[in-house]
Amino acid sequence: MSERPTLPVLPAKTANDRLLMQVLYALHTLAWFSLGTLTVLAVIVNLIKRGQEQDPLYLRHHQYLIRTFGWTLLWLLLASPLWLLFVVPGMLAYAVIGLWYAYRCIKGWLRFNDNRFPDDVPPTY
Repeated sequence: MSERPTLPVLPAKTANDRLLMQVLYALHTLAWFSLGTLTVLAVIVNLIKRGQEQDPLYLRHHQYLIRTFGWTLLWLLLASPLWLLFVVPGMLAYAVIGLWYAYRCIKGWLRFNDNRFPDDVPPTY
């Protein structure tokens, strides 16, 4: 008879772990007010913590914020030539990208507060 595989026991998350994720979401969400400086600091912490994370919920939220930052940076770079044409198209493009970024951050933050993954796709490991 074969034994059932046991899942590894993950270390319990502390209030500090939860607070750190809340602060990271706040820094990402406040990107507009810091011209991106807070976001760069937050994504650096996300990258460091992602490498140390074992809890699937926290890991997915770190990955979500990193992906959101990466896609936003790509869209900002692709939209930057619009500033050369006229100011208004560049402003509109950046405003839409900023709203998308804020939406992603707020959506992820609310889902984290509900102890849910940032999106409905279950983690693959």
